[in-house]
Amino acid sequence: MPERMRQPSVWWGAMMICGTVVGAGMFTLPVVMAGAWFSWSLLLLAFSWGAMLLSGLLFMQVSVQYPSGAGYDTITRDLLGRGWASVNGLSILFVLGILTYAYISASGPVYQHSLNQLGVPFSVGATKIILTLCVAAVVCLGTREVSRLVTGCVLVKIVLLLLLFGGLLMQINAPSLFTSPPTGDRYWPYALGVLPFCLASFGYHGNITGLVRYYRRHRGKLTQALTLGTVLSLALYVFWLTCTMGNVPRSAFPQIVQQGGDIAALMSALGANQTSSGAKIMLSLFSHFAVIASFLGVTAGLFDFVRDRLGWGDSLSARLKTAAVTFLPPLMASLFWPDGFVAAIGFAGLFATLWAVICPALLARKAARRFMSMPRAKPAILLVLLFGGLNILAWLLTWLDWLPVFGQTR
Repeated sequence: MPERMRQPSVWWGAMMICGTVVGAGMFTLPVVMAGAWFSWSLLLLAFSWGAMLLSGLLFMQVSVQYPSGAGYDTITRDLLGRGWASVNGLSILFVLGILTYAYISASGPVYQHSLNQLGVPFSVGATKIILTLCVAAVVCLGTREVSRLVTGCVLVKIVLLLLLFGGLLMQINAPSLFTSPPTGDRYWPYALGVLPFCLASFGYHGNITGLVRYYRRHRGKLTQALTLGTVLSLALYVFWLTCTMGNVPRSAFPQIVQQGGDIAALMSALGANQTSSGAKIMLSLFSHFAVIASFLGVTAGLFDFVRDRLGWGDSLSARLKTAAVTFLPPLMASLFWPDGFVAAIGFAGLFATLWAVICPALLARKAARRFMSMPRAKPAILLVLLFGGLNILAWLLTWLDWLPVFGQTR
């Protein structure tokens, strides 16, 4: 096959998807899912994986109907009109912008501490600027370079995860994973509140248009990349839930929450040797690679959306201008209001439901009427819309404080 016709490997796209969705936030899954416990958590994760994969595939099928380079805004504006495009665009900018803001704010102190330990006396602000410039430089180069770097990060993450926690699989208490709840308690009331966390655990849709361009609209390669990337993500989540819930009883999780609900509290409950310098180094490395992989994936999606929305083209000067619009606002917000994202990030799940679930389903329905080559997938569209509706319901009930919280009394 001539070089110009050769398709990139499915592996690169799959790793980009996995690297985007599996970040350091995976450590919080056992804590937020403790109320629903293991069986319900697996069921919800599998349902969310299926719905989010379907929504991604629907949007991919719509995207390949358009010329290479057409982004989310162009497609939405053409199929659903200016009103939907404006609402959808604001949702994407809010979610990906807030996530970029959060990554810069949270990563700055972590990387500054690591640099200081290496004898490099950078301030937190200087570290944030350097980190943002490095990520922006890679994202500016394009999907190919981002996928290569993210692949390396994902492979390192998997190796470190197995080295740190693989031994816990040999120690799991299998009966505790499937035991009945204590008298007077139930698992299912906590299930609906877990659903938005499951949706956020499979958020990769901002990368789809970049991958469509990367694979030159090859449906087979794209389908394989999205499927493999999300399946690998699901496998990592199941591995982590099995390790933690199989070694820590459900009754211990309220105390973990009181201790902050972070990885340090979980490690303590798991009986890990916190004085081991090797374990600390590997855990620190895992967090660094997890953050940088998700940071790259999220900002690549935001960059593609901004490029498409502003229509600045793909020249070097255009990409530099797009990078400035993509990275400067969240960087400035992080420098002057480092904790401001906390107040807004609770709304990210609601807006993510709109552009990563509901809008792809509506686009697929409209595209099926316009394009002869667009598959008719009414059952998939209905399932995705149902998933989106359940997530909106869960968010509203949580916001109104009407859902039970495990370990808390009302």
